[in-house]
Amino acid sequence: MKAIQFHEAGGPGVLRYEEVPVPEIGPGEVLVRVRAAGINPPDWYLREGMKVMPAEMRPELEFPVIPGTDMSGVVEAVAPDVSRFAVGDEVFGMLRFPGFDGRTYAEYVAAPASDLAHKPAGLDHVRAAAAPMSVLTAWQYLIDLGHDVPSPFTGRVHRPVPITPGMSVLVNGAAGGVGHFAVQLAKWKGARVVAVASGRHEQFLRKLGADEVIDYTTTRAADVVKDVDLVIDAVGGREGARLLAVLKPGGTMLPVFFAEFDEEETARSGITVSNIQVRSSGRQLAEISPLFEDGRLHVGVDSVFPLSDAAGAHERAARGHIQGKIVLTVGA
Repeated sequence: MKAIQFHEAGGPGVLRYEEVPVPEIGPGEVLVRVRAAGINPPDWYLREGMKVMPAEMRPELEFPVIPGTDMSGVVEAVAPDVSRFAVGDEVFGMLRFPGFDGRTYAEYVAAPASDLAHKPAGLDHVRAAAAPMSVLTAWQYLIDLGHDVPSPFTGRVHRPVPITPGMSVLVNGAAGGVGHFAVQLAKWKGARVVAVASGRHEQFLRKLGADEVIDYTTTRAADVVKDVDLVIDAVGGREGARLLAVLKPGGTMLPVFFAEFDEEETARSGITVSNIQVRSSGRQLAEISPLFEDGRLHVGVDSVFPLSDAAGAHERAARGHIQGKIVLTVGA
């Protein structure tokens, strides 16, 4: 079969389209013929050698590496102990995350059945492959964490804040993968949603339910928004602390990526800062699927590339300003 591998860490150019053996399945697994694979930030972090992580937390990679966690495809074979899926089923999922052995940039993948759900009937394979990591991240932050594993970044277990009608939620980086699902889930729960993104995404975000869109290229959210109950910051980084000013006392800040906050400052305002490391869950994807099927959740697709041009897809990701997700198509 064909797959994307890299033999050393580096830029998009290290991604090679190569012939590799079809994987064998073990107990609890199914063999999936991949039709599409979603691209996520951990894919390029992995390709770069995980430089984004503190040195003491970086894993030692064994080359060659097949990247990728998100996929949608068709079941080709089933281990004897798997009863939830049968040959011919269309499935989607985020495989073996947190971890670096998802191996979805390939024509076939051995997938843990526990990481899979039946593909929503209303989604084609491209949109189904675009969803898992991003929608699970938003779901585990906002709706149901689904496990009791402490965040490796804080040592604490995240507890989602119940979103009730009338609450105000600000989503920073609202047009991206996690952001566009966070907008929709908060709106589904009855919140008033303020979306922060580039102005060119306004129509997209309005269609997803955003009540207000702030163009960060012309306006600082902290200058025009106050007394928000909840912030989900899908941009993060060292400047994430600037969004504390939009929260009401006792509010909650949810940074998706690495962020730095002054604990004394947050304590004075009674602000809770919490984060997660998203984890694979076929059960949660099955719970989310009806929202896709009845049109309450939509998947934004920024661009689509063939598997053979994974390097081009990563180059697109590096340019930023993504609306939704980037997806690789695999086979016919």
